[in-house]
Parts: sequence; structure tokens; C-alpha cells
Amino acid sequence: MVSLQPPLCDFGWKAVDFQLPGVDGKQYSLDYAKGSKGLLVMFICNHCPYVKSIREKMVSTTSELQTYGIKSIAIMSNDPAEYPEDSFDNMRLEAKRHNYPFPYVWDETQQVAKDYGAVCTPDFFGFNASLELQYRGRLDASRKQGVSDAPRELFEAMRQIAITGTGPTVQFASMGCSIKWKGVV
Repeated sequence: MVSLQPPLCDFGWKAVDFQLPGVDGKQYSLDYAKGSKGLLVMFICNHCPYVKSIREKMVSTTSELQTYGIKSIAIMSNDPAEYPEDSFDNMRLEAKRHNYPFPYVWDETQQVAKDYGAVCTPDFFGFNASLELQYRGRLDASRKQGVSDAPRELFEAMRQIAITGTGPTVQFASMGCSIKWKGVV
């Protein structure tokens, strides 16, 4: 497991469209996933301890963001041949077990992760209503261990984006496990 930090926000970068299968049997595109005030794109997986440590906060944060017109989508881009816990069947079980309030989709070709420049799990991309990037950072100060009283950085950034269309100028990079690319040992 390699721990990586992605780059910070490239303000104004336009979201790239996608067409990905969800664990609920539906197909999801960028337009279908977005909310009236923006979209949170999360690159996650099932096996990563960084994701596991924030899973419950991620569920509550995305649920609360819906009240601000921000929808969310979680994309799993890892190679399940190398990490069976990240298989599509296990994604389905994970989404059901934790009552994900967002679509959980599979980037089987890994092209969407490449298009977005995703580096690790979790990797959060916060877009405004015009689908311009305004946040690329962490959920909060939690790492492999959750920090219960950490300031809600992702939530506050996305709430600001919903209200003003712009994200905060101060952002902290997420940290997590590297995306498990096909053909890379």
C-alpha cells in the first residue's frame, strides 16, 4: 500500500463527462450525477484503510450536502483482479451495507480516473453548478484513523461552493492509498 497525496485544486478546470455502471444497475453520466448547485466526485474503493476511516463521515456529509443542491458520486477505479475486495459484487455489498446516499460506480477501464488525474483513494473533486473545479482536498484531518472532532473541511468547502460558486483558497490535499492501476505491480 503506497500512501500518496494528490495535487491541490486547479480552479476552473472543467469536469470530464463519463458513462459508468452503478451498483444499482443504472448508468451514470456527469449530467445525470450533478446537482443544481454542484457535484462532488469521490474516487474511493472498498479495501483502503483511509476510506474505511472516513466512510461514515462521507455518508453523513454527502447526505447533508444534498440539502444545499450538491449531489455526489463515488467512482471505484482500482483493478479488482489484484484487489478482489474492490470487485463490482463487493462494491454492491459495500454500498448496501453502509447505505450510500450516492451512486457508487465502476470505472473498469480506469479512463475516468486518468481523465480526472485521480491519484489516491479517497480523492475528492468539488465542482460548482457550471462543473468548474473549486475544491480538491481532504474530507478532514482524518487519515487511517478517524478524527472525531476534526473541522469539516470538505463539507464547508462544498457548502461555500453551493452558496457562492467558488471554493476556499486554502485547501489541504487528501491522503490515501494509490489507485491500483492495471498492469502495474
